[in-house]
Amino acid sequence: MADPAPQPRPPLWLLALLTFSGTLAMHVFVPALPVAARDLGADPAALQATISLYLVGLALGQLVYGPLSDAFGRRPVLMGGLVLYTIAGLGAALAPGAGLLILARLFQALGGCAGLVLGRAMVRDSSEPDEAVRRMALLTLMTLVGPGLSPILGGLVAATLGWRAILLLLVAMGAASIACSWWLLPETGRRAGRLGLAGLARDYRSLVTSPAFLGFAIGGGCATTSFYAFVSAAPFILAGELHQPPQSVGLCLGLLILGMAAGNLLMRRVVGRVGMDRMLVGANALSALAGFGLLALVLAGGLALWPMLGLMVVFTLGIGMASPAALTRAVGVNPSVIGSASGLYGAAQMGVGALCTALAGLGPDPALAAALVLSGAGIVSQFAFWIALRSRT
Repeated sequence: MADPAPQPRPPLWLLALLTFSGTLAMHVFVPALPVAARDLGADPAALQATISLYLVGLALGQLVYGPLSDAFGRRPVLMGGLVLYTIAGLGAALAPGAGLLILARLFQALGGCAGLVLGRAMVRDSSEPDEAVRRMALLTLMTLVGPGLSPILGGLVAATLGWRAILLLLVAMGAASIACSWWLLPETGRRAGRLGLAGLARDYRSLVTSPAFLGFAIGGGCATTSFYAFVSAAPFILAGELHQPPQSVGLCLGLLILGMAAGNLLMRRVVGRVGMDRMLVGANALSALAGFGLLALVLAGGLALWPMLGLMVVFTLGIGMASPAALTRAVGVNPSVIGSASGLYGAAQMGVGALCTALAGLGPDPALAAALVLSGAGIVSQFAFWIALRSRT
């Protein structure tokens, strides 16, 4: 099916801000959980629901915003999500008890995921495929940067201004996003003008029965959010096995974020020369090799800080190159349901990330568990991409 003509182009920095606000809020509250639990007189384990339910809200919300935006337009649906994100964030900041805080965080996630879904959809609406992959790169980086940098920011704010200041910071970000979107964001979608359960089921059925979409979605999730397995294991590896100070965790994760950024920049330079599909497969192969290198290092008993970080930088370099291409191909499988495809792709990413994080917590050796997850994800993603590309020919 031929792609429709590109629509008016929204500012890329604004789409990046909208994407980052949703992912930032996911983990920025983690460092403040013990203090918030003490102030509210709640069990710290109970407040962990502010994180787990946020992930649930992100996954479920993405399934809703896509079809809504296909029916009624990207701009009004996005504005509604931003308003919900901001109001819920204010409710969380003022919550007098743990129950209301948890509930407000759930609604904050349901609003925040609008930027994740519709930022991708707007890029695909307003760009040809080769240009879209370059613009998607920045949005992909925002999705991955959030979990890496959010705890650092949250820890600094909580230590200096208190845990409620973190939530007020998110409210300010939401208000700024509403103002900028109201003045600067054009409508990029083609409104169908209707939304029925039958049509919604038909759209999703067309995607989940498409080998191309499933291949790009599952492969893209394994190629990108499998990285969360290392993020969740990093504190235990660095402190428990490598005897590094606590502050080294943030510095190491920051280094890996730079690897993703470098991959994004390299992708922009090479995609026009080698083609999107060849770059996708080659970049993911690079990540898979790095994952197996880490596994070999652990099994050989030679785990050390700099070799581990070197391999993980290579892994994240591959992420930075492969992820935008997988996302672009997935949401472009059927140009008539770009919003639905974007939402389903995002939900698949969150699902794969949650699964990889859970698997990395199994067993007594976090380094071995993380290395096994990264290696396995590399194999699955290569196989999924092979199916997707083969089905398109």
